[in-house]
Amino acid sequence: MLVTPASTTDRDAARVLLPAAKEHFRRLAHLWADDGYTGHLIDWTTQNLGLVLDIVRRSDDVQGFQVLPRRWIVERSFAWLLRSRRLVRDFERRTDTSEAVILWSMTMLMSRRLAAQRRQRPAPARAA
Repeated sequence: MLVTPASTTDRDAARVLLPAAKEHFRRLAHLWADDGYTGHLIDWTTQNLGLVLDIVRRSDDVQGFQVLPRRWIVERSFAWLLRSRRLVRDFERRTDTSEAVILWSMTMLMSRRLAAQRRQRPAPARAA
């Protein structure tokens, strides 16, 4: 995760984030992104990182809301994060504080999901 100032474009942030992601997740090979990541970034990602960057495009002939493949996963994650009241507005002045609040929110979300899954599992059978 990388939080940047509003003056940083998505493409510029991707050039910082993607090498770190590739280092951390060595099996990473394929990425999906929206139209904000077009241009030279696609070539740069392939040449420098060996990653395939696919752009999920909107259809020009469809009007109104349209569910896009792969894009809804990102939007769903944003919706989950916005359940944390602190993330509804940008209260933080520093980007590292924003990153910490986002990590805290996602940690709470995932720990609740893991705890719920554990409660739903049947108890293992005991030997007599």
